[in-house]
Amino acid sequence: MISFQQLSEWLALIHDSKGVQVLVVMASTFLMAKLISFLFRAVLKRIVSKTATNLDDVILGEAERPVYASLVLLGGYLSLRIVFAEVDLPASASSWFLTIGIYYWTVFLWQLITILLEAASRSSTKFVAIQPATYPLFNNIFKLVLIGAVVFALIKAWGVDATGWLASAGIVGIAVGFASKDTLSNLFAGVFIMADRPYRVGDYVQLDTGERGKVSLIGLRSTRIITRDDIEVTVPNAIIGGGKIVNETGGPHEKMRVRIPIGIAYGSDINNVERLLLEVVEGQEGNEICTYPSPRVRFRGFGSSSLDFELLCWIQEPEYRGLVKHRLLSDIYHAFRQNKVEIPFSKQDLYIKELPEMPFKEQ
Repeated sequence: MISFQQLSEWLALIHDSKGVQVLVVMASTFLMAKLISFLFRAVLKRIVSKTATNLDDVILGEAERPVYASLVLLGGYLSLRIVFAEVDLPASASSWFLTIGIYYWTVFLWQLITILLEAASRSSTKFVAIQPATYPLFNNIFKLVLIGAVVFALIKAWGVDATGWLASAGIVGIAVGFASKDTLSNLFAGVFIMADRPYRVGDYVQLDTGERGKVSLIGLRSTRIITRDDIEVTVPNAIIGGGKIVNETGGPHEKMRVRIPIGIAYGSDINNVERLLLEVVEGQEGNEICTYPSPRVRFRGFGSSSLDFELLCWIQEPEYRGLVKHRLLSDIYHAFRQNKVEIPFSKQDLYIKELPEMPFKEQ
């Protein structure tokens, strides 16, 4: 058993010998670093291995290195403080230790950003703003912020006056912002479109400028639409973000209602007309027209020269609208001709009350 006197002698030896103090500090920090590594590998990894995802396993494996390096660097710095206890420690010593520590943590944070953003882009249902298309944008933004923070930390570590640099960076940032304001507005609008999802790739949309087609690509700068003429229209996201968009594929389902306005002459049998219109819809070939909701006919009003009806039916997809309207209009015209249903045309009667007097013309 160690006596109190022996313990006092050992403490006195440690206090009087710098070499022994250095050995004690280095051994303590080394053992602490090994203990931390053991906790990471044996305890924490066993805990996170029980989770449903391996994301925490990867992060834990990457975090072990900077923690271990930080403890070793701390031991080296404390040892130098002991060696140079009687004289001033060189000012650059602490800066070098901080620089090495910043390097290890920068590598870890750089990899952490990549890991988290890749996981978020794969889980697009949880993180709607981070999609495979927006991954490069967020990756560059976060890493640029990290680089700026690292540069600032290095400047502080070496005691450099950064006032002039910060002022210059502010002026440059303002100039770049003014020069690329349109590009930045399109980029942010693209991110908001992907986050808000007013439309998706494959949807049929109609812009307030009249263009109608299927969305083929939603990029960071623009959205591309393929019209029915197989023409690709590229619209900047800033314009779409500030305009009105009709998403024909949106809503509770992809079905779309088609309206066919019809006018018949006064005196026609409206019950017979309604029957003919429904028979025309039922006789259509193909499955473009939906059976549910069922087609219907509505008497809309008394026009100036006709009784105004409207045939309503639903189609499976918006792209069938032109084809279905063509077939319905053609079959309605043939059905009305066969059943003697008159389709009136607009006409006006002109009554002349009296003719103006002709001026006398001399011979």
